[in-house]
Amino acid sequence: MSGGVDSSVAAYELKRQGHDVIGVTIKTWPKEECGQTGEKLCCSLEAVQFARSVAEDLGIRYYVTDLSEEFAKEIKTYFAQEYSRGRTPNPCIYCNSKIKFGYLLNKARMLGAEKLATGHYARIIRADGNYYLAEGVDKKKDQSYFLYDIPRDVLSSIEFPLGGYTKEKVRKIALEQGLMTAQRPSSQDICFTSAGGDYREYLHERGIKAFIQGDILDTEGSVVGKHMGIANYTVGQRKGLGLSFPEPVYVLKIDPERNIIVVGSKEQAMHKKIRIGGINRLTLDKFSKEEELDVKIRYATAKSPAIVTSKGKDEAIVEFKDPQFAPTPGQAAVFYREEIVVGGGWIEEVMEIGSK
Repeated sequence: MSGGVDSSVAAYELKRQGHDVIGVTIKTWPKEECGQTGEKLCCSLEAVQFARSVAEDLGIRYYVTDLSEEFAKEIKTYFAQEYSRGRTPNPCIYCNSKIKFGYLLNKARMLGAEKLATGHYARIIRADGNYYLAEGVDKKKDQSYFLYDIPRDVLSSIEFPLGGYTKEKVRKIALEQGLMTAQRPSSQDICFTSAGGDYREYLHERGIKAFIQGDILDTEGSVVGKHMGIANYTVGQRKGLGLSFPEPVYVLKIDPERNIIVVGSKEQAMHKKIRIGGINRLTLDKFSKEEELDVKIRYATAKSPAIVTSKGKDEAIVEFKDPQFAPTPGQAAVFYREEIVVGGGWIEEVMEIGSK
């Protein structure tokens, strides 16, 4: 229970269905950060107060489990390392696979729970004796992209009570039941950064050496400006570059070894072929040599048809039917077959790029 409306309604729905429900909130902050509050901090003291109050209203047992050390080791370290490598991390995906459906699931089992339920907008479907991760009914809120990396063998231990609901319906249920989280805004951005939510400040505080000024190059290799450190930028970025060109330019590539950023036109940011690694397979132990699948390269974009060619256990080449805007190293490419999540992996490289 995060202290938000989604997890509150998920708990209510399970209680209504007759399940024996326990509410659990993850404590991800060390004691020296316990004073932090704010709507975007889904694991703050304020969130715990909301979650505890809802649990009391529902008449269910409530626990706070301290996973701050695990969170720091798995998520915060990963987050900082990715930026120092010139990549754009996705901590929500990592948190789901490592913390929620890893450490927390183990804690839940220690408490005697048979399953772990969250307020995600996704579904678990059982067919042919197998369990599958599927998109939520509300396509505007579907969160299956963020869940692709959870281990396949835990799918049978997961429930998503809101998978068949729209966000509007969830709000309505919360209001009808008088849940104090009914009007609470959804958490946004990165939950463990400062109360202001600036990841750059967070990285500065941890001494990440990714804020050294360097050159901005065009695709011909000419210097066109100066950047303020690679951690300030992401592939596909247009605003905040401090450049003056007749037409908009975008970040095409970040090279941490040379401490340079390459920029170019939107046309040059469109690509059809990427290499991905760290593949997680949710429906197959291994892909056939080539699979025709729909692939999503960021949460806010639509799925796009592609050929996924396996290059061993953990690597694949994805070739899209149509060019995609700014595939970003460090982000996930998630594979779908209709509404079922087949699996996915981390974008490692754009296979063709117009830069020197």
